[in-house]
Amino acid sequence: MRPARAGCSSERRPKTMKHTIEYLDHVEVDQITNLVEQLISVNRCAAVVKGGRRFSFGALVVVGDGRGRVGYGTGKAREVPEAIRKATEQAKRNMMRVPLRDGRTLHHDIEGRHGAGRVVMRTAVPGTGIIAGKAVRKILELAGIRDILTKNYGSTNALNVTKATLTALSQLRTKETIERLRGVTLDQAE
Repeated sequence: MRPARAGCSSERRPKTMKHTIEYLDHVEVDQITNLVEQLISVNRCAAVVKGGRRFSFGALVVVGDGRGRVGYGTGKAREVPEAIRKATEQAKRNMMRVPLRDGRTLHHDIEGRHGAGRVVMRTAVPGTGIIAGKAVRKILELAGIRDILTKNYGSTNALNVTKATLTALSQLRTKETIERLRGVTLDQAE
């Protein structure tokens, strides 16, 4: 067998490290009092049976406190309210912490991917507002982010966009976190 040429497809590049999302403890979630829930989408699915069609509904819900804690959940049931209730319960179990800079924006630009969906988020100056699509906007509002620029590429499926957004938010690092991980102190460029 011949050696692989440089740039050849058989010479594999190392895959990027998959990032795991750190969720909040259940005890910590129970202590959050002012949770707000937002319904992102409801999907109707029809199963054709002998007597006609049997409908079921799937709901996608985001829950947050507006101060850096947010989570999402999905639920499926024969009735819409039951699907929303199931999704809300799952969202409360899947809450994560989002570090904010000055309580209004991100610490740095990030990109999140899920499936064919890609969401790019950039920090913004005060007064910019939330420039985002439907699903991303609801997540960012509930996370407490007030100034941000976002762009969605690829899939516009609400669930893919939601997962890509939360993957991106889980990659946020504060200056203190980076200093601790590297074991150095970072000086401000002035």
